Amino acid sequence: MLGLIFIYWIGKYFYLLAEEYKENKWLFAILGVVVYYSSGALVGILLAVFGILLDFEIDWDNTILMAVLGLASGISSCWLFYYLLEKKWKKKQLKPVEDINDIGKDIDEIGM
Repeated sequence: MLGLIFIYWIGKYFYLLAEEYKENKWLFAILGVVVYYSSGALVGILLAVFGILLDFEIDWDNTILMAVLGLASGISSCWLFYYLLEKKWKKKQLKPVEDINDIGKDIDEIGM
């Protein structure tokens, strides 16, 4: 049940971000959910590989610990992806020209 709530909220925030910057809304909503689950899977795989290579014991039966690790990795990767998308789209966003006489001039000449 908790997973469904996270799917909704992650999708909603990525949808609103894409809507604000006029990007494909549903693509980024779904991509945010995919990032959440794939980062949890990646952390699980990395734990298994490091457990085998470094020969330390992992209690795989402790479902609460595994859920917390998956949750933390999913939320942090979604936050990072959201931050990078927002930063990229802010740079790409065009600023409107204030005066009609400034159209066609370089940005350095205008003083923006």
